[in-house]
Amino acid sequence: MIEDITLVTGGTGLVGRAVQEVIEAAPPQGQKWVFVGSKDADLTNYESTKALFERVRPTQVLHLAAFVGGLFANMEYKVQFWRKNILMQDNIMVLCHEHGVKKLVSCLSTCVFPDKTTYPIDETMIHNGPPHPSNEGYAYAKRLVDVQNRMYNSQYGCNYTSVIPTNIFGKHDNFNLKDSHVIPGLIHKCYLAQKAGEPFTIMGTGKPLRQFIYSLDLAKLMVWALREYNEPDPIILSVGPEDEVAIGDVARSIARAMDFQGEVRFDATKADGQFKKTASNAKLRRYLPGFKFTDIDDAIGETVAWFKANYASART
Repeated sequence: MIEDITLVTGGTGLVGRAVQEVIEAAPPQGQKWVFVGSKDADLTNYESTKALFERVRPTQVLHLAAFVGGLFANMEYKVQFWRKNILMQDNIMVLCHEHGVKKLVSCLSTCVFPDKTTYPIDETMIHNGPPHPSNEGYAYAKRLVDVQNRMYNSQYGCNYTSVIPTNIFGKHDNFNLKDSHVIPGLIHKCYLAQKAGEPFTIMGTGKPLRQFIYSLDLAKLMVWALREYNEPDPIILSVGPEDEVAIGDVARSIARAMDFQGEVRFDATKADGQFKKTASNAKLRRYLPGFKFTDIDDAIGETVAWFKANYASART
């Protein structure tokens, strides 16, 4: 007998596919998981979202869907990034309340944090100053998830919360060279360099530091948050500051996984960007002190193997 139905929005993306893989590896008894994408409902439209809720009748919701894009899209279309995300999350929360959903977990991003801050950043610092102006539409919209969660909890006692992952990578990522994040972009670049017999060139010095989380690790933590984490305040899901890695080390790990035999070159004439964005995972460790993150070289190896095997259908 099905007792719980979990609706996963954004279920066809990087994180949604990872959650699906985790659930299929150990199917929970008495639970049904429904993964939906943009073809199943327009979450910016109340009636479309309402129809989805009436079809699925969820008891829990993992809200991963968002209107996202690269740096230049964020700079050019701030109103659209603000408005579409606001509409999505408001429709989700209104319908979760109307349908008596027992638990809602929404996914934020580290871009919600202030542009000017101290490190390591933690969950208490989200509203301490404006985000970087380049993505303020998206960042301010996502900040309001935190505000809405607390308001619904205060007024209605709703169990709504949010998680904040750091840099995510893994199978089913966006490997497009123009608007992908750093690891999938470097994987695709290394693949093309190997095919062409050319040097694998990385923009910048390779010295900036980042905290990366493998999508399958994040999926496990999101399932845990859905089941066990009951604070309305957000929680950062990340490896610790001690596990920050340099972009150059990531590039060399990708080259090894690709069995790339050519030259790995760093173009120091190109800007490095922000040197680090260190986030604290102390709150997560208080809850899950024994959680084991996948070794980054192993995770990169699995991602490279998937990309090579699925190049024809991967998002490139």
